[in-house]
Amino acid sequence: MTPRDIVLAVLVTVVWGANFVVIEWGLAGVPPLVFVALRFLAVVFPAVFFVARPRGRWQDVALVGLLMSVGQFGFLYSSLATGMPPGLASLVLQVQVVFTAVFGSALLREHPTAAQAVGAALGLAGLGVIAVGRGAAVPLPALALCVAAAACWGAGNIAARRLRGVNGLSLTVWSGLVVPVPLLLLAGALEGPYAVGQALTHLTAANWASTAYTAVLASLFGYGVWNSLLSRHPAAQVAPFSLLVPVVGLATAYLARGERPSGWSIVGGALLLGGVAVTVLRQRRPPVGAGVAGDGAGAGMGAGGRVG
Repeated sequence: MTPRDIVLAVLVTVVWGANFVVIEWGLAGVPPLVFVALRFLAVVFPAVFFVARPRGRWQDVALVGLLMSVGQFGFLYSSLATGMPPGLASLVLQVQVVFTAVFGSALLREHPTAAQAVGAALGLAGLGVIAVGRGAAVPLPALALCVAAAACWGAGNIAARRLRGVNGLSLTVWSGLVVPVPLLLLAGALEGPYAVGQALTHLTAANWASTAYTAVLASLFGYGVWNSLLSRHPAAQVAPFSLLVPVVGLATAYLARGERPSGWSIVGGALLLGGVAVTVLRQRRPPVGAGVAGDGAGAGMGAGGRVG
């Protein structure tokens, strides 16, 4: 990779890593599902009028949107709203690599390599350590919601296998069409129509700034640059940069909100990241769904897909 492309790869991981703090900051006063809907309204419009529709069946595109956007971000935003620290969320979400390998084995009969098996074991061990030592500052429901987000990301990676060769930015935009309406209806059922209406009519500058960051920088810019890098370089050279996302996420959370990981989180995080690293660095072929979607909260993380 050229120095310019290395700088671009690092820049994208910084944008994605900081995304978790930005999401939490913007959630104030807005139900999480409504906030996800706002994000994808900004992702889809007006980009859908300028980005070509991805090749493949519409139902396959819609399934990716339901899993990677509705599922992953619906659970992630709800996790952050329930009390999940953003730095720890950026780390726990990487267990999607384990889910991708498990779902690939179960649904596609893809036998995991020795490296994938070791990576999955390390990742699960790390998640277990984090769960056991989470402390009162990390509510169990928030951790469970974050793991559910990772599971949806992993399932979305498998769904994206039906759309091989599809441009990731195109898939992100068009699959986003299925996001706003279901989430607004679900938010209305959970929060009540009045609460949804109040949130939409009383958006603050922080809400708008966070939406702009997640939609324009994390989604459109991040995926556009990441997929451009994947088109010019082997996935094995690009994918390892995604390991920087939780590092940036933890650092940003510390600098912006004083989030200090516990000793248990450090040990568990080291195991989890070690498992991701083994899986990513020992790959012999492009990641599942590489360049498909996602942002630190993303695309191309580990076995592919979104980051947040």
